[in-house]
Amino acid sequence: MSRQIIEKIRNSIKSGNYDVTYHAVEETAEDGLEICDIESAILNGKIIKKEKGDPRGIKYTIKGLGTDLATPIGVVGRLKETGVFLIITVYKIT
Repeated sequence: MSRQIIEKIRNSIKSGNYDVTYHAVEETAEDGLEICDIESAILNGKIIKKEKGDPRGIKYTIKGLGTDLATPIGVVGRLKETGVFLIITVYKIT
């Protein structure tokens, strides 16, 4: 199941079918990251956590590497019913 979900999320990223919350944009800038780092982390990462308690849908935490293939990045997001992946927050893993 997790493999199907990560593939759906990756397809959303590849097709540009994703949104980024204002909070995620702020966190990205604060950690000195760029949108391409987030995309890279999702495309090469794996789901490490799944939270089911939110009525808006399951939240997935993905851990992957930035474009430098050295910086570990966490991305939390949710697949919306429309197929759009909503990036809720981003953080550099230290």
